[in-house]
Amino acid sequence: MNIVFLDSDSLPRTIARPAWVCSWIDRPSTRADELVQVASHADALITNKVRIGRAELAQLPLLRFICVAATGYDCIDLAACREFGVVVSNVPAYSAHSVAESVIASIFALSRQLFSYRDAALHDWSASAHFCVHKAPIKDVRGSVLGIVGKGDIGTATARLAEAVGMQVIYAEHRHSNTTRPGYQPFYSVLAESDVITLHCPLNELTRGLIGTTELARMKPGAVLINTARGPLLDEAAVLQALNSGHLGGAALDVLSSEPPPQNHPLLSTDLANLIVTPHVAWASQSSLQRLADEIVGNLQAFSKGVPINQVT
Repeated sequence: MNIVFLDSDSLPRTIARPAWVCSWIDRPSTRADELVQVASHADALITNKVRIGRAELAQLPLLRFICVAATGYDCIDLAACREFGVVVSNVPAYSAHSVAESVIASIFALSRQLFSYRDAALHDWSASAHFCVHKAPIKDVRGSVLGIVGKGDIGTATARLAEAVGMQVIYAEHRHSNTTRPGYQPFYSVLAESDVITLHCPLNELTRGLIGTTELARMKPGAVLINTARGPLLDEAAVLQALNSGHLGGAALDVLSSEPPPQNHPLLSTDLANLIVTPHVAWASQSSLQRLADEIVGNLQAFSKGVPINQVT
């Protein structure tokens, strides 16, 4: 097999070329206008976020396999892959525990106002008349309600950790569903009842813009919003407005609608103490990185033997 990893620097872990691979090329990154040229001789491509669509597939007649180095595969035109006979596999669940821990860490950070009180320690404590400095109200995590949108591996891993620290967990039904499945509650009821909403659903045409002005208004005043899934699930302008108005008590965003974002992105141009923005790394614990590297090789080897695993087409 001739393999090209289109954005290998997105995985800070070297993958040793297996003995059965004829050629393995690591490209730190690949622009859209470079894709066809660099992939012209590849039997298999590895991509994390480099998009591969119908136009590119039509110009890659040798391509037989795409390994998405992630759980989400919204960067791939699956319908076109089926048409061109290209098999696509992903790496499911490798980072479920890492993302779940990131969610719980964000809940504690925002509920206990860690950034506000770190600032208070640096700037106000020395001048305080008392041993302590009281600023933003601190909320207990125990006893609060966590609403989860998406009941896959990451959503259920997050639920287990949340229940372990005493949170009540409820799952949201699809936003426009006319029925409610056992174990779920209506979408807007979950928004209204939850102290924290966390998103763990895929990005598609039904979920794009899932949380906007209307949905934020239906959330409990002072509630926290967490997104470790995909940036376009949110109307970011509406989120910032809800934070500035005080209706939204806090937000932790590991993803943005454009990645990398422009320097003047509104969510990166504010100093709100109740906003945490991290550069899409909730998944990237050391153990998750190793699992991802191992499973990429496993997917490639399985395909080379004619028995693809983790197949999404």
